[in-house]
Amino acid sequence: MDFLRPASWEEALAAKAEHPTAVPIAGGTDVMVEINFDHRRPEHLMDLNRIGELSEWQVGPDTDTVRLGASVPYSAVMENLRAELPGLALASHTVASPQIRNRGGVGGNLGTASPAGDAHPALLAAGAEVEAESVRGTRMIPIDDFYTGVKRNALAPDELIRAVHIKKADGPQQYSKVGTRNAMVIAVCAFGLALHPGTRTVRTGIGSAAPTPVRAKEAEDFLNAALEEGGFWDSGKIITPSVAKQFAQLAAGACNPIDDVRGTAAYRRHAVGIMARRTLGWTWEEYRGAGRTLEGAA
Repeated sequence: MDFLRPASWEEALAAKAEHPTAVPIAGGTDVMVEINFDHRRPEHLMDLNRIGELSEWQVGPDTDTVRLGASVPYSAVMENLRAELPGLALASHTVASPQIRNRGGVGGNLGTASPAGDAHPALLAAGAEVEAESVRGTRMIPIDDFYTGVKRNALAPDELIRAVHIKKADGPQQYSKVGTRNAMVIAVCAFGLALHPGTRTVRTGIGSAAPTPVRAKEAEDFLNAALEEGGFWDSGKIITPSVAKQFAQLAAGACNPIDDVRGTAAYRRHAVGIMARRTLGWTWEEYRGAGRTLEGAA
């Protein structure tokens, strides 16, 4: 196994073009586990830790988007971007241990594209875009198009993830995860939900309950119609139990899980339905509270 250690982004792109099978590594929290257990033996490893820009983020006052470098650790998201990216910050809290949160980042989750990756549901719910680059140029990949199969993504062989672009939250976001314990656990299943009052839409993300991370699109369409037709966005009234129940059932129906050592397919569907109902309740209560606060201030 050869070890590549580019000193700049341009060197990294050139090395990836010369060695398309080279596996990039920064935190190493996913790749090194596979190598240590001999599940993977790449010809080349590419260490990206000398490229400082990958660990930086930009939150401009004149933009509604956060540009998150591929190697920004989960701990930095938790500490610095909780207001702008609440869903991703909540997901970051559930990642393994403090040591892993200090090393692992969203870029690694996207690169391995495991359906159990903790960041995926939050990224789907927020409607993120992946900035991919090669010596041929840069392109933006919508998160909905990024996951192409089990542990497969839309990157070309010569491309690297440079950053993730995520719109600042314009409404409440939530994240829920089921695991066998609170730390150092792979998700049995996970669910992310984001309210977007500006467009009067709701987006979701489901992890570890299908071959790839997925959205519950039928559940979203149902809820978007129910909220609009019922005047919920304007009135801020409590969502009726029948609407919440139907949303949860449709979310569970979006799953295509398997039985494995962490849980059965039936359990995963049931758990996703429970998480969908709960995260909807949490986000809507926050939305209603924010509305009442604004009305009182006026």
